[in-house]
Amino acid sequence: MSIIVLGTMAYDAIETPFGKTNRIVGGSATYVAYAASNFVKPIKQLSIVGNDFSGEEMKDLESRGVELEGVEIVKDKKSFFWSGKYHMDMNSRDTLVTDLNVLLDFNPVVPASYQGSEFLMLGNVSPNLQLSVIEQLTTRPRLIVLDTMNYWMESALSDLEKVLKRVDVLMVNDSEARQLSGQFSLVKAAKEILKMGPKYLIIKKGEHGALLFHGDQVFSAPALPLEEVFDPTGAGDTFAGGFIGHLAHTRDLSFDNMKTAIIVGSALASFCVEKFGPTRLKEIRRGDIDARIRQFVDLVSFEIKLV
Repeated sequence: MSIIVLGTMAYDAIETPFGKTNRIVGGSATYVAYAASNFVKPIKQLSIVGNDFSGEEMKDLESRGVELEGVEIVKDKKSFFWSGKYHMDMNSRDTLVTDLNVLLDFNPVVPASYQGSEFLMLGNVSPNLQLSVIEQLTTRPRLIVLDTMNYWMESALSDLEKVLKRVDVLMVNDSEARQLSGQFSLVKAAKEILKMGPKYLIIKKGEHGALLFHGDQVFSAPALPLEEVFDPTGAGDTFAGGFIGHLAHTRDLSFDNMKTAIIVGSALASFCVEKFGPTRLKEIRRGDIDARIRQFVDLVSFEIKLV
């Protein structure tokens, strides 16, 4: 079982109220790969990097079952770089620097060895690149998951609408759901977005958990209360990696199993925020993940007697 992951591989400079790092590996595809590789291999990466991207980072990914044939290396340019500073509430941040660098040249080409993959994770890049990858696949994957953001809703809405017609699952946060649908109520927003094409909608609410919508079915997942949140960068991508990794491992695309996948994704995201970048994701093993999932189960397990 394999997953194609489209997204960025980058470097970040991050400042939070609890610390600062001037350069650490990041990018949506990096976080997805580290999370999903706990459940299924290989992860078939589609990305682009510059001459500054660490060979050690490449080896680390490969050691976890990540195939890099679809990662283009541009020898005369730098990798995508982002710098941001988080506020005390950790839910808001200021972007200080965005150097697109090699991302300006990104035109993903799906290698022949990637064909036939049953799962596709479209990370947060331009909708026209997401559509290009879908159209290059000779056989449609069993499940296509799409992540996007408000920037594409503002600058490339017509392209985004084309992609939405071709995917199974859309992931957005609550403000993006409201923007895309024009509705304030998240229930009404979900109904409008599902009319656009996706069969399932996941609305990420950060420290308040996540919502899953499918037809008239709704599932609300909690977020694990954490004593310390050190760095939320990449938590959403880690959630996506855990989600699609679980589905690929179980090969069960039912609504009930997607509920489980959301808990798995939430568990992975709860590790991600404990240290800068993907540092914590590199440390954890399957036993750690299983123990964290049990914490989620205990969090919502209760008995009630109606009188």
